[in-house]
Amino acid sequence: MSIRYTCRCCGMKIAEFDESQVTEARLGFDFLTPEERALIISREQSGDTVVSITCDYCREALIQHPELSLVGNPLQ
Repeated sequence: MSIRYTCRCCGMKIAEFDESQVTEARLGFDFLTPEERALIISREQSGDTVVSITCDYCREALIQHPELSLVGNPLQ
C-alpha cells in the first residue's frame, strides 16, 4: 500500500511513498485536526492513502487569478 499526494485542482501525482517506509507522524499528519484530516486525506478501496493538496503550478495560478477558486476543478 502507498501514500500518494495528488493535486486537488489538476489531479497531477505529486509524490508517492510506500506506506511501510514512512509513518503518519513523519509526514506531519498527527498535527492535523480531525476536520483537516477528513478534508485532505482519503483511502481508496485498494487500501492506498490519497492526500489532496495543491501543486505549485495550480497554487501560482490561484494566486494570480483568485476567481478560479470559485470553480470546482479550475485547472483540470
